[in-house]
Amino acid sequence: MSDQLKSIGFSALVALVCSLLLTGAATGLKERKMRNVALDRQKNILMSVGLVDPVGPSTAAQIEQSYRNNIRCYAVDGTGRIVAGQADADALPVCFYVKDSEPAAYILPVDSRGLWGTIRGYMAIENDGETVAGFSVYSHNETPGLGGEIEKPWFQQNFVGKKIVDASGRFSAVGIAKGKVADAVAEDRQVNFVDGISGATLTGKFLTGGLKDVLLDYEPLAEQFRAGPVALPSDG
Repeated sequence: MSDQLKSIGFSALVALVCSLLLTGAATGLKERKMRNVALDRQKNILMSVGLVDPVGPSTAAQIEQSYRNNIRCYAVDGTGRIVAGQADADALPVCFYVKDSEPAAYILPVDSRGLWGTIRGYMAIENDGETVAGFSVYSHNETPGLGGEIEKPWFQQNFVGKKIVDASGRFSAVGIAKGKVADAVAEDRQVNFVDGISGATLTGKFLTGGLKDVLLDYEPLAEQFRAGPVALPSDG
């Protein structure tokens, strides 16, 4: 065998070994990656109802246990009916923070346009169907130090206690003001806004629109809670 053929054979062997190693590594890491994605989702759901400190340490075991003990996920149809098991294709996902066997808050997935990409997170509404219990962001492409501040606890905590209805009880959503709420919004509407981020007006504008769309989609469920106590379906 010529030296040239030996070189070709050796190169092919090295390529095959590398390919097998990469395939094995990808397969071996897939399960870990999927678990990390699930943990991040669970952590942010828990953050939206104040069950995880956004800046404090939490182990994977603590997150998983808290999620099992406190969160139940279902679907909701266009009439606001909560559905267990197989739901219609048009049904929307929803999770509940369950306390003393009753829903203390419901948690909505947020999927909003941002300035540079999609903003994803969760917003929790208390069981009165009108008060924001919490807000979390787990994925975005906004500019660090500007629109990227939406991922910071100081910004997200501003949503707690805000209302998705106006003074007369009609749907109003909750949005981000252009500057300080006290300076930019009429007093009777300040309960529906949080302070904006300096230099990130467009991020605030897009997120405001996205939150309104999400909350409007789930308004039939909110109306059910505003009408009175809501029972969750049996998991069995």
